Amino acid sequence: MSISASQVKELREKTGAGMMDCKKALQENNGDMEAAVDWLRAKGIAKADKKSGRTAAEGLIGVAVDGNRAVAVEINSETDFVARNEAFQDLVRGVANVALGTDGTVDAIAASTFPQTGKSVADSITDAVATIGENMNLRRAAMLSVDNGVVATYIHNSVADGLGKLGVLVALESTGDAAALGAIGKQVAMHVAATNPLAVTSADVDAEVADRERAIFSEQARESGKPENIIEKMVEGRMRKFFEEVALMSQSFVINPDQTVEAALKEAEASVGAPIKVSGFARIQLGEGVEKEEADFAAEVAAAANA
Repeated sequence: MSISASQVKELREKTGAGMMDCKKALQENNGDMEAAVDWLRAKGIAKADKKSGRTAAEGLIGVAVDGNRAVAVEINSETDFVARNEAFQDLVRGVANVALGTDGTVDAIAASTFPQTGKSVADSITDAVATIGENMNLRRAAMLSVDNGVVATYIHNSVADGLGKLGVLVALESTGDAAALGAIGKQVAMHVAATNPLAVTSADVDAEVADRERAIFSEQARESGKPENIIEKMVEGRMRKFFEEVALMSQSFVINPDQTVEAALKEAEASVGAPIKVSGFARIQLGEGVEKEEADFAAEVAAAANA
């Protein structure tokens, strides 16, 4: 019997099962949607659907490097316990390696073939949900590359090689010594992990962010009752300080607070043997921006008692 793509799509939306599993279920049941759902449930494949609505804010960041290209991916789970599961760690590590062969976008990674299963990354994660027993999702990814130089990486709160709670990539362009460049790059990546800058330079700070800060500073300054020309100078002074604090190159270097990151890189050029330029960075912190559900334990116990 011929099964249409729309049928497969509908069954996948109903159950959360993988595309090929949905197609097989429909073929085995002559296109009967409800029977196909029951077939998937009997096989233990559709149980992933029951978990798809639960908040996944834990998990791991995976970082992988290939030559002058590096990628970081965030795969979330519901509990930190799963992050210590070897199967989950292998999944995250494998997805990061697959991501190296893509353009680094979540859609491209999700559609790529996962070598360990022969299925897409998206379907492999869905299968892992059914196997491991928690909702999971590929939430974010970042990729950086350089023509000449290195992409340095750093994992904070590492739980295994290339896996942790916070991943940083820093792209350094230079024709100098790769080992020396990698060493200073690692330090800059650690700095980014600690300070979470908004941009490489003040000129790179998002205009909307800068405008919002300027408006806040202006309102605060006007409350002082000072003349407008004085207010303008006050606002400009505060904006300069703001840019110094949020732009990577002007921040005080955490390794040596007596110098800025820019000065530290300039100093490192002597050992590298060539100019160094930071062309970009990426910082992915696990669960950042995810609104976690706060469980009311007492309410859960009461509900269970009355069930």
